[in-house]
Amino acid sequence: MNFIFLVGRILFASVFLVRAVAHFSESAMCHAVDAGLPLPALLVPFGGILLLVGGLSVLFGYQARYGAWVLVIFLVPATFAMHKFWQVNDWYSNTMEQLCFWKNLALLGAALMLTHFGSGPHSLDSKK
Repeated sequence: MNFIFLVGRILFASVFLVRAVAHFSESAMCHAVDAGLPLPALLVPFGGILLLVGGLSVLFGYQARYGAWVLVIFLVPATFAMHKFWQVNDWYSNTMEQLCFWKNLALLGAALMLTHFGSGPHSLDSKK
């Protein structure tokens, strides 16, 4: 049963690693501009770096508590800056923004649990 934490860590980290790559695309920059994010040319790639560092840390379980804090640092402002469903009037866009907002809050909750419990078994941290 101790492999469950490893599988959970892999699945959790994969969300951030896939999105990290997308943060270096033109479409991510356009989405940030459309959302009214200030300094998108700086903040979008910086967000990608945070996702990459935090995601790899959690994936391998190396300094995973710190890696999870990096993800928290990304998730809090990104959730509220990029998924302002309360400002969207059309039904479809509002629904999509709500889904992204609540998904990010769920990811934030999982990241906060990792900051407390660490990476668990089958991690580089557990090898120390």
